[in-house]
Amino acid sequence: MAKIKLKRSSPHVDMTPMVDLFSLLLTFFMLTTSFRPQEAKVIDSPSSVSEKASPDKNVISVLISKDDKVFFNIDNGKDSTTHYRKDLINKISERYNMGLTPDQINAFVQSSSFGMPIAGIKKWLVAKVDKVKHGKDMKEEDYQVGIPIDTVGTQMPELGDWIRFARIVNQSADVAIKGDADADYKTVKKVMDLMQVNNVNKFNLVTNLQKEEVTLADIKK
Repeated sequence: MAKIKLKRSSPHVDMTPMVDLFSLLLTFFMLTTSFRPQEAKVIDSPSSVSEKASPDKNVISVLISKDDKVFFNIDNGKDSTTHYRKDLINKISERYNMGLTPDQINAFVQSSSFGMPIAGIKKWLVAKVDKVKHGKDMKEEDYQVGIPIDTVGTQMPELGDWIRFARIVNQSADVAIKGDADADYKTVKKVMDLMQVNNVNKFNLVTNLQKEEVTLADIKK
């Protein structure tokens, strides 16, 4: 007797649970991801052949633009338990009697690099709060005029205060200087001198990686 062949059916995989899982994961990452705020100034760093990666977290940064304006930044560290930016602005506010409100302090915490005299910090933060709460327009470039780095009488330059208090609130942070390729060396030298005055003798110089191509002529040498 001939064998009866059963009809083979192609396997079917129900992808509905997979789509639901993907949607849940996408929603989770959208709600929990925090985007890095835009920097106050675009810095075109000089190139080098060094392959050592600069730290991207737990860093105190001084930025120098091509028009020799100086900016400062400190992040909140490597995890959510540290609040270095909040600690820093509280110390600066106390030192200069700024009287910042909780909303203004929160606006500072959520910002990135900044560059202005300390006398203009509160005005900048007021504008940021008004932008968030009331949709008022603000032009960052009107406030980002650079942090003073020159001594006035016997008073230390304001950049020195930012460096000193930043080191107090986060003693384990790496320190980095990111200067534009067209920045004046004299400005960079002043920043380095302020680092040393505040006992920061080890810091990173941030550069762009330049690929070094080896030619046949180089090999023959």
